[in-house]
Amino acid sequence: AERLIPFDIVPRIIHAEEWRKLEDGLKQRVKALNLFLHDIYHDHNILKAGVIPADRVLGNTQYRREMQGMDVPGGIYAHIAGVDLVRAGDGDYYVLEDNLRVPSGVSYMLENRKMMMRLFPELFATQSIRPVEHYPDVLLENLRGVAPAGEETPTVAVLTPGAHNSAYFEHAFLAQQMGVELVEGQDLFVQNDSVYMRTTRGPQRIHVLYRRVDDDFLDPRAFRPDSMLGVPGLFSAYRAGRVTLANAIGTGVADDKSIYPFVPEMIRFYMTEEPVLKNVPTYQLHKEEDLHYCLEHLAELVVKEVHGAGGYGMLVGSAASAAEREAFRVRILAQPDKYIAQPTLSLSTCPTFTTSGLAPRHIDLRPYVLSGTTVNLVPGGLTRVALREGSLVVNSSQGGGTKDTWVTAN
Repeated sequence: AERLIPFDIVPRIIHAEEWRKLEDGLKQRVKALNLFLHDIYHDHNILKAGVIPADRVLGNTQYRREMQGMDVPGGIYAHIAGVDLVRAGDGDYYVLEDNLRVPSGVSYMLENRKMMMRLFPELFATQSIRPVEHYPDVLLENLRGVAPAGEETPTVAVLTPGAHNSAYFEHAFLAQQMGVELVEGQDLFVQNDSVYMRTTRGPQRIHVLYRRVDDDFLDPRAFRPDSMLGVPGLFSAYRAGRVTLANAIGTGVADDKSIYPFVPEMIRFYMTEEPVLKNVPTYQLHKEEDLHYCLEHLAELVVKEVHGAGGYGMLVGSAASAAEREAFRVRILAQPDKYIAQPTLSLSTCPTFTTSGLAPRHIDLRPYVLSGTTVNLVPGGLTRVALREGSLVVNSSQGGGTKDTWVTAN
């Protein structure tokens, strides 16, 4: 069921110059991640050069061998990326996570802005705040731009797991805003390696599927045979180049936390540029030296499962009890290669409305990067806020809320 997420009426403000740097850094990063994905499913140049250990990629559970040698339209794998950023005490922004599978939350960005414009119309009339409401138009244009070659008027649809999914509201909202069909697996079928939608007027060809279904469940013939959410034969149509999936199958290997420490090196390798945005310094616990340091300094570190998400499977050492740290130590020692550790950043705060008035609360930012024939961002993104005093966990599943994000025009 859809989870209600608290909305805070105090906006987060990002000045134009600050946003320009973020935009440059995000475009650079997502371009490099797409080049990485193309490489690891083709020539393996970065692995041959020893920049990333081959076993980190080829042995990763998110690496899809079925994608090896397959070309995707425009070489774009991550059409929609939701990159999580934090601003630390030094004033610099750091990338916490690259979400390249089925990033969610953009509907809250759009609804938050609509709510603020309704509550404070005079502020938007007098202040130079850059708009975000054109996001669905930019998304649709990008999706049409990656349709199979030769399709002048491609049909786009949003594939949802169904109304039981926690993000179903967003799936329906985006389909409605783009003016395209919202479909479930049972609404589609594959014939002669083309994907069709069942309609009252007969079958209609689908050229681009913005899929909000995880890889494993997309096609019971190719992946999990027990999946009731996918479309039998979809992967065959995809391999034949008759349909585009956004995001591509197999993007998850690039946002896995075990690959995250190597993204700055990806940028240098593929683009011969220095990264604009910083990574958080990361200890890789499969390395003996890093493991030893982590176990000695557990109270000062944040430890994360490399395959974890949503704020689960992590330890914030400074906020944990001695018993919790000891229990986590046992888990780390049992499987050190399943964890990374990072210093506890002094996250920036934003005034937030509480029962006792305005108070500082920790925040992060998830801008949405759209890649097609060009790379586009709408100014801002989803600001998430840790509503509990002192908490560093902003995830809605862990009690976090959201704010509107204002990027100034000048």
